[in-house]
Amino acid sequence: MFEITSHPIEEKILKHTLQKAESGACVIFEGWVRNENEGKEVLHLEYEGYEAVAMKEGQKVMAEAWERFGLQHAVCVHRVGKLDIGDIAVWVGVSTGHRAEAFDACRYIIDEVKHRLPIWKKEFYTDGDSGWVNCEQCGNPTHGHTPPA
Repeated sequence: MFEITSHPIEEKILKHTLQKAESGACVIFEGWVRNENEGKEVLHLEYEGYEAVAMKEGQKVMAEAWERFGLQHAVCVHRVGKLDIGDIAVWVGVSTGHRAEAFDACRYIIDEVKHRLPIWKKEFYTDGDSGWVNCEQCGNPTHGHTPPA
């Protein structure tokens, strides 16, 4: 299951969906909004994305993880919109029969989501400045979609 939402991520509900009688391991990753980046104090941030493509690619990532790691259940939810310090920006949870596959699958999902999905992060700083962060494709017209200005 892959989802994009503008609402707060309900990690307790998501964790409950991972509990299966056949599962011996569960690994969860939560990506939180932090108050500092590269020496600049962050006030809040906004995620924007090309939702139709992001959903399609996110579902591909999840299908690849299921096939590759023999998952029993997996969930990934990514927020868009304005997020405050401490909010969960992305949540990944997997359950498998054994811990090695759970760790590997969780890492695979978050790494692929961050690398492949057209979702962009803009930080807003306490000094009034703002900027796109970790956006290799931003401003690259040959890559396709760029984040809104």
